[in-house]
Amino acid sequence: MKTKILVATHKPYRFPDDDLYVPVHVGKEISQNDLGYLGDDTGENISKKNSSYSELTALYWAWKNDFFKRYDYVGLVHYRRYFLGTGTFGKCNILTAKEIEAVMERYDVIVPAKRNYYIETVRSHYEHAHHKKDLDMLEEVLGQYSPEYMDAFAKVMKQRNLFLYNMFVMRTEHFDAYCSWLFMILFEVERRVDISGYDAYQGRVFGFLAERLFNVWLLQHDLRIKEVKVVNTEGENLILKAVNMLKRKYMK
Repeated sequence: MKTKILVATHKPYRFPDDDLYVPVHVGKEISQNDLGYLGDDTGENISKKNSSYSELTALYWAWKNDFFKRYDYVGLVHYRRYFLGTGTFGKCNILTAKEIEAVMERYDVIVPAKRNYYIETVRSHYEHAHHKKDLDMLEEVLGQYSPEYMDAFAKVMKQRNLFLYNMFVMRTEHFDAYCSWLFMILFEVERRVDISGYDAYQGRVFGFLAERLFNVWLLQHDLRIKEVKVVNTEGENLILKAVNMLKRKYMK
């Protein structure tokens, strides 16, 4: 098999009966339970930071411990979110290894279909949904550590759509390059911001910032992108999401 995808989870769940997908217990170091899955707490890791880095603790663990070194194409999805394909998984159809490898013959990366904000830019959406100061700090750090990315950052901030969820499938060499850049930036932002007063949702700040950085990185490197719809095994209330976005924009 040329491809391997980690499935980030923090709780017991049903997973595809396919060697392509490997469940990984994120935040295992701070969990009260051993779920019996592969954990993100061995070797070099940031498992204890899961409350603020979300699924990125699995990403960091895989990168630092060469989990993907034998594979050509690697990826990350969530326990309830997968890329749409023809493989059967419960009531959903998800990507198979054969489908991924066919796509990757012509593309560099598979990403979730863009989320359209329509009435918001990427910047204004973040400022209404999260803490503005954290995005400002990200911009400051990026300007100091990776100034060559600033034009791409400005373009992404002005967009009205975004690739979300920190989900992807990409070539292994791109994965290594992305992680090296991503965590350098995030760790420096973490060093400079105080999130001690954040609630559980806002505490996931570095996961939220990473979603924006992923879009910046893709634009900067002009990769060949294949957008694929995301399926949610539990369903998704898009109307409620739209209502909540309007509330954040006009009532915050």
